[in-house]
Amino acid sequence: MGSLDWIVLSSFLLFVAAYGIWRTRGQKDMQGYFLADKSTPWYAITISVMATQASAVTFLSTPGQAYVDGMRFVQFYFGLPIAMVVLSVTFVPIFHRLKVYTAYEFLEQRFDLKNRALGSILFLIQRGLAAGFTILAPALVISVILGWDFRLTIFMTGGLVIVYTTVGGTQAVQKTQILQMTIISVGMGAALYMIFRYLPADISVGRAVSVADKLGRLNIVNLAFDWKDRYNIWSGLIGGAFVALSYFGTDQSQVQRYLSGRSVSQIRAGLLANGVLKVPMQLIILFIGAMVFVFYQFVTPPLFFNPVETRALKSSPYAEAYAGVESKFESVHAGKEESLRKMLAAVDARNEADLEGAMGEVGTARESELALRRETIDLIKKRNPLAETNDTNYIFLNFVTTYLPAGLVGLILAAILSASMSASSAELNALASVTVLDIYKRMIRKNAPERHYLRASKMATVFWGLYAIAFAQFANHLGSLIEAVNILGSLFYGTILGIFLVAFYFKKVGGNATFIAAIVAELTVLACYFFTPIPYLWFNVIGCLILIALANVLNPFVGGQKPAISN
Repeated sequence: MGSLDWIVLSSFLLFVAAYGIWRTRGQKDMQGYFLADKSTPWYAITISVMATQASAVTFLSTPGQAYVDGMRFVQFYFGLPIAMVVLSVTFVPIFHRLKVYTAYEFLEQRFDLKNRALGSILFLIQRGLAAGFTILAPALVISVILGWDFRLTIFMTGGLVIVYTTVGGTQAVQKTQILQMTIISVGMGAALYMIFRYLPADISVGRAVSVADKLGRLNIVNLAFDWKDRYNIWSGLIGGAFVALSYFGTDQSQVQRYLSGRSVSQIRAGLLANGVLKVPMQLIILFIGAMVFVFYQFVTPPLFFNPVETRALKSSPYAEAYAGVESKFESVHAGKEESLRKMLAAVDARNEADLEGAMGEVGTARESELALRRETIDLIKKRNPLAETNDTNYIFLNFVTTYLPAGLVGLILAAILSASMSASSAELNALASVTVLDIYKRMIRKNAPERHYLRASKMATVFWGLYAIAFAQFANHLGSLIEAVNILGSLFYGTILGIFLVAFYFKKVGGNATFIAAIVAELTVLACYFFTPIPYLWFNVIGCLILIALANVLNPFVGGQKPAISN
């Protein structure tokens, strides 16, 4: 990075932090700290909801996901618009009418304290760990740029988020998210433009799309139903709808974003706008990854995208072996470029025989490249058996830092880092609200002054920030961040959603039956994860449906508290 990049990056990040603190200084009560005085308009809700979900993991790891596996990951979001409609009809009016600070307050009013505690604890476990992923992502960025150990950069990025979230609360999150989403949109759009600009002169946008299609990177929709296939339209529509219902309807990091809305109509408008905009946004980000893949078909990519590991390898006793593998890789890649141009010529001429032959040559070359990558990974493991050998999270970052011009590198890195600040701050704010309101105030100290709880909230924010930083220290070994964070959520979301759906739609079911069913459902989901090959999206469906069915079966036998409120 040049001086201009550093100026752009540091200026923006410092401005965002200072702006959030200045705009929200002097908050004196819980409603202002957690719910922004219920003053948020619909468009700010939309931006806040999208920004909370779209962390640096989204903008750093998702293009890499498309690079290695194509665009089929977008099917994960196909159920989201359905979920937004259900939430707007069911969840929103009840939460707003009850004037709750957290989603789990509703569970005590509907069931009992133990169900509120269970929902809160499941959220704290899951979201506390997930916050580690959102802090890890920008740490990877800085570690690549500076060559620092990413553990040090985790403390740096996490510390900045802790400071301005602790000072400003929900309003700080919302005030800065609008700025952050603006810079994210500009940065990602600029990245896509530069990809097309840097392609060889004979590779037009249309030809680039054709290459991505022929090499399996535009695999947006898969209509086949297959339990073993992680992403298809059925897992997306069904499993994705359950994920979205739980995430946006029961995860406090999202619920808190729209509980601050001015009215039910404003909240509904904000959520429905999110349902309309989210899928196209993810499609664009994945398309950027597919185009980075095309770019590296005509420009020789690194054998391994993590520069920290490759630099270490070049200065190790295995440097000569690595240089030999690298030389072979460049030769194979040059041959593949020729085959790709033959393929495009056959496409233009509509010559199926030539196309089939060229595709065969390309396939053979790609297999050779993969074999050479495996040799490189073996060398990395020999140098350091504990080294991280999944470089998916570094692919887009490598393109940005290697090929984009001065100033634009800083802009895009600012986009990625600001996305992390946005999502991390929202998560820490939600974790603090649940800790104080659902655990501390409800079970430990019930009648303290308002200022005491406000101080406790800020202390809880610091605690969860440090907790997330601690988890981030080893989260880098879990592979693709975008998949890892969604797998983690799916271990808990089905159970939490099931508790809420019983509360909303099964009015005769009591607290005891629901609590027992929730424990069984969660154990079942964990068993599915550890002992079966079932793809993670289905965990949400399994946990939710088992809980609902079992709660209804058990209710006549175990009884429980009658509903305290009317749905």
